[in-house]
Amino acid sequence: MRTYIITGASKGIGHATAVQLSREGHKVVGLARSKPSDPSPFVEFVTVDLSDQSARAEAFEDLASRYAVDGILNNVGLVNPAPLDEITLEDFDAVIDLNLRVAIQLTQAVLPGMKERKWGRIVSTSSLVTAGVPFRTSYAAAKTGLLSFTRSWALELAPFGITVNAVSPGPVATELFNTNNPPGSESRQRYIDNIPLKRTGTPEELAAANCFFLGESSSFVTGQNLYVDGGSSTGQAPI
Repeated sequence: MRTYIITGASKGIGHATAVQLSREGHKVVGLARSKPSDPSPFVEFVTVDLSDQSARAEAFEDLASRYAVDGILNNVGLVNPAPLDEITLEDFDAVIDLNLRVAIQLTQAVLPGMKERKWGRIVSTSSLVTAGVPFRTSYAAAKTGLLSFTRSWALELAPFGITVNAVSPGPVATELFNTNNPPGSESRQRYIDNIPLKRTGTPEELAAANCFFLGESSSFVTGQNLYVDGGSSTGQAPI
């Protein structure tokens, strides 16, 4: 049995990953701004605004002091879509903060324990947008940054038995996606038309990839990015 921390765990991919890990017999601690409608996968859920640097630092430090954390999923994110000429530096900074600085802070909090135990799993949720998508300047920069973290940390932490990997989703039928792109809508069909498998993914399909990287059987895989996107990245230049 292992212990994992997931940010952005109240719904979507984060919650689905918590469900699968729990079913496998692991302990899962979740963090998000809102409480999950289904808290059953968690041994503890911390309601915290992860955009608040002080609040999240306090939460991470507290959890690291009370749990022997074996793995983390850096999953929380913010998009702030906008055309280039309408991006504000404030919005850009908010996206960088929630996607990148949160990942650094959480990783730093749990890293001493992982190094001491000579075992650890760090997984980050990147995105297909790293291959190029209009109106996603801030989000693409942040998610590409997570891929750079993944490669750098993988090399740095390999001597300690800690693996670092990323999963890059394509369009996934989360609650937010379904709200913005309801079944049968024109916008949803545009997404599907660009997916070779001609459907959106499910949170559970992304959770399966996350759980592989978080588990025992991925011990010889590190520094990798796995596109789980129905083939959408095929033919595009991966980063």
